[in-house]
Amino acid sequence: MPVVPPQGKINMRKLKIILEMIKFEHTIFALPFAVMSAFIAADGLPSLAKFGWILVAMVGARSCAMAFNRLADAEFDAKNPRTAMRAIPAGLITKGTVWCFTLISAGLLVFAAWRLNPLAFALSPVALVVVMGYSYTKRFTALSHFWLGLSLSISPVGAWIAIQGSFALPPIILCLVVLLWTAGFDIIYACQDVNFDKKHGLHSIPAKIGIRWSLWLSSALHVIAVLLLLGIPSLVELGLFYYIGVGIVVLIFIYEHAIVKPTDLSRVNLAFFTLNGTISLVLMALSIADILFF
Repeated sequence: MPVVPPQGKINMRKLKIILEMIKFEHTIFALPFAVMSAFIAADGLPSLAKFGWILVAMVGARSCAMAFNRLADAEFDAKNPRTAMRAIPAGLITKGTVWCFTLISAGLLVFAAWRLNPLAFALSPVALVVVMGYSYTKRFTALSHFWLGLSLSISPVGAWIAIQGSFALPPIILCLVVLLWTAGFDIIYACQDVNFDKKHGLHSIPAKIGIRWSLWLSSALHVIAVLLLLGIPSLVELGLFYYIGVGIVVLIFIYEHAIVKPTDLSRVNLAFFTLNGTISLVLMALSIADILFF
């Protein structure tokens, strides 16, 4: 007679599979920019309550977006050798379970926004449309990379609204930085799937203009992002530590683009995951240090 594990253990196993499936640790891409924006908006330490709800909203939004993306792309993931072992096509978890997780995550964002202020709550459905809508963009436009950038870039604006209860220019500039930064590194990542995308009618910039020109475009987007970063101190009080952070970002960008070549995509994952996670963390840490100590 088979031994049936306790329900709690089954649920924890499912949760672990889902968190691995959505790459929960990659929340690190957008979250540091939200935290950085919150500290700038508060001109110091934000209140613990608001900071906590910002984190909840960010986790909810990102988890909802990624889980929905895995649902929307399950058919294509099953056909792509690079993604065939993801949880849904591999049969490790059912779509119904992932749908439940998606809806709970969406509810988490809306509830956190309600706890923050009326404007954040009113805009929470818009945020959900943006982050979930990305999953279908590759079906009709090569500009899907920029939609992904928009999905991540609303995080600093949302954090600013959470603190200030209104819009302002600094988070919008930071929003543009995140949009260009994300679109740039997603173009690099998409170079891996050029042949698959062409075969299955999916749209991407590398599939449209080729890998070489795509890598040049990615570099140009990152140059513009750096120029925008250099303009932020003219709007808010940021000094030496912030500029050191931007300098480190420039060096990482140079390394990122040096290790990915049209004829050698073997280090795309290093460029996509490790280096870009480092960029957001470094810029956040040094910006906060600048705000708190100078």
